[in-house]
Amino acid sequence: MTKAIMIQGAGSNVGKSMLVAGICRALVKRGYSVAPFKPQNMSNNAAVTVDGGEIGRSQALQAMACKRPAIVDMNPVLLKPETDIGAQVIVQGHRMATVKAREYSKLKPQLMPKVLASFHRLAKTVDYVIIEGAGSPAEINLRSGDIANMGFAEAANVPVVLIGDIDRGGVIAQMVGTYVVLPPEDRDRITGFAINKFRGDVSLFDDGMITIAHETSWRNLGVLPWFADAWKLPAEDVMDIATRPGGEIKIAVPRLGRIANFDDLDPLVAEPNVTVEIIEQGQTLPGDAAMVILPGSKSTISDLENFRANGWDIDLQAHHRRGGKIIGVCGGYQMLGRKIHDPEGIEGAACSVEGLGYLDIETTMTPKKNLSLIKAHTVANQTPVHGYEIHLGKTTGPDCYTPWLQLTDRPEGAMSSDQSVRGCYLHGLFASDSFRAEILAEIGTRSQLTSYDTTVHETLDQLASFIEQHMDVEGLISLAGKVAP
Repeated sequence: MTKAIMIQGAGSNVGKSMLVAGICRALVKRGYSVAPFKPQNMSNNAAVTVDGGEIGRSQALQAMACKRPAIVDMNPVLLKPETDIGAQVIVQGHRMATVKAREYSKLKPQLMPKVLASFHRLAKTVDYVIIEGAGSPAEINLRSGDIANMGFAEAANVPVVLIGDIDRGGVIAQMVGTYVVLPPEDRDRITGFAINKFRGDVSLFDDGMITIAHETSWRNLGVLPWFADAWKLPAEDVMDIATRPGGEIKIAVPRLGRIANFDDLDPLVAEPNVTVEIIEQGQTLPGDAAMVILPGSKSTISDLENFRANGWDIDLQAHHRRGGKIIGVCGGYQMLGRKIHDPEGIEGAACSVEGLGYLDIETTMTPKKNLSLIKAHTVANQTPVHGYEIHLGKTTGPDCYTPWLQLTDRPEGAMSSDQSVRGCYLHGLFASDSFRAEILAEIGTRSQLTSYDTTVHETLDQLASFIEQHMDVEGLISLAGKVAP
């Protein structure tokens, strides 16, 4: 019979996603069939699944850790923030609505049956389901109608392991405080705990672990040190993207306010000869960048306004005059055109705005979302490239007649006449090794990464071994509960 256990955090960004990926790979290496599950995720970093929907990027990585294709049942509810108070609601892979936070609270009870249906379908296919919570169960103001943490754990009758983050300090208060504020029925559902991101000699926290165990009666599953190679795995939280020093060739990426699918950058970050510099709000685009990449955006028009407000449009002009390369991906591609039209007010008030004007194209926002896995090749050199499409809007114009890529059934993207500016809707393109090597050669360096996917799998193996070394995995398995048919 299938067993399941839920990993929840004493706060946000405690490392749940990476831990679940590592636990999944550890169980796979033990010979079990495993699947990840996250009832509700909030992220603008999404992945397209083999069954034609979208889920959070962390569940796609976890599926990779399980050596299984990603499917929509692994993340039945995905919230994609569009404004500070509203988000697009994706249910079982497809857009259901765009709602404000207060409206979503009323919607949640309708979503629980779909969440449970996805969970039980998934559970029928594997030995173990490793479930990831969202945020923290200590947010008891959100307990009513909850589908992300204890509400789901109760409905599915699965035990919980709580993870604390010692790197941000106050971890004893995090753990014991969670125990104190939870109602007894939720408190009793937590059967074990572990501490993550310890720097230094873990034995220095032995007394801390004893204190937490004494105050809560939860089983001590161990202290995990900081995993130094975590940066090699795709990050889902926008707060995790940052400049990582690399080689002399610099690629600049402005951090858009609603940046989306930023894991497009990970293969470039992994290249030893390259430094991918994330340009924060208020900073200037560096004059020594060989390339500027305009990344995806969940709110293209709003981010274009933000781009100009930071003066990045002026910096980009200077970069272009110096002969620098420019690539736009998805929302960034739309920004590079002459105009963006939103006649139905999909991103806000109905409007048309001037684009940056580097490509002779125009985009019209449409309500239908394009979702597909893509295989293509470059028009110029027939270099193979693969990725996925996940966007709203239709782009047309003269530069589309000089496409950058050729799909099986149609051309894709656009190029300026001198090919210094290019754009397309294809996410994940830099993970294609020969394509990435071609792009890097254009800016004067050689790719040193033979296979990006192999690097990710090797890092997942290392993470699994790391978790086996520092965490009581056997104890974790013993705490898993049977999934009712």
